Amino acid sequence: MSQTLNSSMLVAAALSPLVGAVVAGVFGTKLGGNKLGRHLAHSITIGGVLLSFILSAITLTQVMDGARFNQTLYEWMVVGGLKMEIGFLIDGLTAMMMCVVTFVSLMVHIYTIGYMHEDEGYNRFFAYISLFTFAMLMLVMSNNMLQLFFGWEAVGLVSYLLIGFWYNRPTAIFANMKAFLVNRVGDFGFILGIGLLAAYSNTLNYTELFKQAEHLSTMQFPGTDWMLITVACICLFIGAMGKSAQFPLHVWLPDSMEGPTPISALIHAATMVTAGIFMVSRMSPLFELSDVALNFIMTIGAITALFMGFLGIIQNDIKRIVAYSTLSQLGYMTVALGASAYSVAVFHLMTHAFFKALLFLAAGSVIMGVHHNQDIRYMGGLRKYMPITWITSLLGSLALIGTPFFSGFYSKDEIIAAVHASHLPAAHLAYYALLIGVFVTAFYSFRLYFLVFHGKERYDQNPDAHHHDDHDHHGHDDHPHESPKVVWIPLVLLAIPSVIIGALTIQPMLFGDFLKDAITVHGVHHGAMGALAEEFHGVVGLALHGMQAAPFWLALAGVVTAYLFYMVWPGIPAAIQKLLKPLNWVLENKYFFDWFNENVLARGARLLGAGFWKIGDIKIIDGFIVNGSWKLVGKIATVARRLQTGFLYHYALVMAAGVLLLLSYFVTWPMLEPIVSKWLGH
Repeated sequence: MSQTLNSSMLVAAALSPLVGAVVAGVFGTKLGGNKLGRHLAHSITIGGVLLSFILSAITLTQVMDGARFNQTLYEWMVVGGLKMEIGFLIDGLTAMMMCVVTFVSLMVHIYTIGYMHEDEGYNRFFAYISLFTFAMLMLVMSNNMLQLFFGWEAVGLVSYLLIGFWYNRPTAIFANMKAFLVNRVGDFGFILGIGLLAAYSNTLNYTELFKQAEHLSTMQFPGTDWMLITVACICLFIGAMGKSAQFPLHVWLPDSMEGPTPISALIHAATMVTAGIFMVSRMSPLFELSDVALNFIMTIGAITALFMGFLGIIQNDIKRIVAYSTLSQLGYMTVALGASAYSVAVFHLMTHAFFKALLFLAAGSVIMGVHHNQDIRYMGGLRKYMPITWITSLLGSLALIGTPFFSGFYSKDEIIAAVHASHLPAAHLAYYALLIGVFVTAFYSFRLYFLVFHGKERYDQNPDAHHHDDHDHHGHDDHPHESPKVVWIPLVLLAIPSVIIGALTIQPMLFGDFLKDAITVHGVHHGAMGALAEEFHGVVGLALHGMQAAPFWLALAGVVTAYLFYMVWPGIPAAIQKLLKPLNWVLENKYFFDWFNENVLARGARLLGAGFWKIGDIKIIDGFIVNGSWKLVGKIATVARRLQTGFLYHYALVMAAGVLLLLSYFVTWPMLEPIVSKWLGH
């Protein structure tokens, strides 16, 4: 077996979605004269992503056999010894990410044929999601920070286009601008981190940077007592907080549900939001050198995992519940990063990608089945009308709450165990936050499940029953119906890994050599992974042990509570809501983050901007500097021109006066100098 991968195959894997995006985006839209029909546009883009998936799968099998790739393909420029390059680094981490991204993207592409079939922007949508796939592949395949930053910004840009896809809706335009601006805040930290590392290591290449990691860890940040590596790692993580929607930069993600459902699955399952988790894992040789940064990461993750889960409990929009679930699960991954269990975070990233994409696409299938109603209070009893959507949703929900033998169990349980084994100061807080989060996750997941698929039918009680969505052309008196094949086939294909992928991959990913050369852990200082390895006795043993552990019973309690509250005694939630009105008010307002951002930060920025404009721009720059300078020149000219009479005898008189003054100075000064010096005290 060759130890080096074929570079042409890797280039084809990365660029084939881009080719599909360009062809569909130019020739399938008004830009190129609509020369492609819908069938041809989706065939070309799906073909590109399918080719990318096949090549990614081949790459994965070769990587499992020991093949690796780390080369520069193109040198853009050299600035003062700093090389700007395009290149690929392919190891276990990259190969796994390539397969997850392309597989989920392929499922989303197929699903979109059914979901968007009545939308006018059909070809444009396929172009966008293919372009998104290309950007994500460039991000995960990069071997240097410049290319990483390109992919990072490109997924941000395409997510802006996708969230605001229905640009005639004010809510969609507000949501995509919010996502764009919040991500810019995170990206500012990210580029500062990259700049710091580049400035002190004089390289953007991962391998060269990691070789200098120990040296960088001995340097102090100028003018402070902080270590340089700590500042750089926290700056990098601020980038991850924006992209992976961690508190307090989480506010963009729930609003991004304004985009069509397929992109909810694409952005919030396997791609954009996991970019931050991937980046921190890739940079593990740096993060391992700063306990301060790891504590910070763990604390932020614990807050996100718990408090975003609470918000999922009171949501009624089916997509927003799944969105808050994503926020919470990203918190779990972040906590694992803080515990130095990078491989566990990546493992949960992979398992979560499948069951969360499944839950989003199932939510879209439900929305289609009930004629584009998204309020779970007006659903119920859909199990008999939508059997395939029902069973796949149930499997996805069981995986999400960490049911033993399902994929989510293996990754989620190992995160909790890793945090429990961590010796960092933040681990104690994080452990209990994650345990409470297990109950909360199970409760809101099965609240959604029971209200949608069980109980009495309520779809005819919707007060907005006659409100039309952009692509709703059905009559609202019809019964709910199962979605077409092109929609439910991706659900089935995603349900399979949601059940089995965890058991199949836990041993090589966590305790084998699959991620060994991609992730660095200093086992002496951070022993969580060592503790997990000691307790691992096979997938069956882990699942059986899990049935006796606290997370399993907390999850079971969450399911039972949801069943009692919404199936047996449906009056209880309303009574609790009334009893805890102030708490409910805080949750309804999402902890007032949006209010603070809009009324304090945004208004403050506008006031500051107005101050700079009215005082700085109008009065100082325009009024004093620009207008003041020409007025001063004008006044000087007015005085000066009086001296310019044009008469020769005036000029002769001035010259004579000047000569007289000079003569007086040279004659009288030598006589006066001793007297002046004496008077001044010299």
